[in-house]
Amino acid sequence: MDGTPLEKTAKTDTKREAVIRVRNLTNQFGPQVVHQDLNLDVWRGEVLGIVGGSGTGKSVLLRTIVGLNKPAAGSIDVLGVDVLNGPEQERQRIEQRWGVAFQDGALFSSLTVLQNVMAPMREHTGLSESLMTALGGLKISLVGLPQLSCGKFPSELSGGMRKRAALARALALDPEIVFLDEPTAGLDPIGAAAYDELIGELQHALGLTVFMVTHDLDSLYAICDRVAVLAEKRVLVEGPIEEMTKVDHPWVQEYFTGPRARAAQEKGQDR
Repeated sequence: MDGTPLEKTAKTDTKREAVIRVRNLTNQFGPQVVHQDLNLDVWRGEVLGIVGGSGTGKSVLLRTIVGLNKPAAGSIDVLGVDVLNGPEQERQRIEQRWGVAFQDGALFSSLTVLQNVMAPMREHTGLSESLMTALGGLKISLVGLPQLSCGKFPSELSGGMRKRAALARALALDPEIVFLDEPTAGLDPIGAAAYDELIGELQHALGLTVFMVTHDLDSLYAICDRVAVLAEKRVLVEGPIEEMTKVDHPWVQEYFTGPRARAAQEKGQDR
């Protein structure tokens, strides 16, 4: 594969708006090159699944786009702003238009769920305490958590509840883009399916663009519009998941045509 989108995607996506454009990205840690000349577009309103083998830099790519990792080379444009080299004020404003939920939740352990959700509001808005409290409670309800969870600390929550609380915090500022890092990792099948359903509902209701790093085939078939495969230090191929079986690459074939993939496909068709 030459790293370009599959033909079907290239034809249909040309009229869509790219809210994230990554060009010629290189990530390097000492002598180890994780990405080299990586290119990727993320279209407004889609759920894009980022997959790849261990060590291909899926989370590194996410962290680089949101500014937590400085790349060695390349450019990243998010919502029309150069997030690597643009003016500091512009970059700060654009950060308020996305939300991030990390794999382990990354909640502040000394703050309650409500205080965690209110934290971005405190940092970026001048809202009153009462309004932040009301909005925080709304976000918590939005992700399916009971109001009783507002006063609980992260250590008092189950893994699934922590992931939902992290999602509520990611939604605190009404973002246009949500970044999810392995959102269903560690969840039982029922909890993972419920989380997938939640993401699908929120994406549809709020018009979100979702950038999701995942290894979960069930999630890919359930909610993703497209998939981007990281391999050989770049985006090897991107396109609708049903097109992945046509990709002539050993890892892609093994991942998307194995028994677990067939089971996930059947489950996705039943939803």
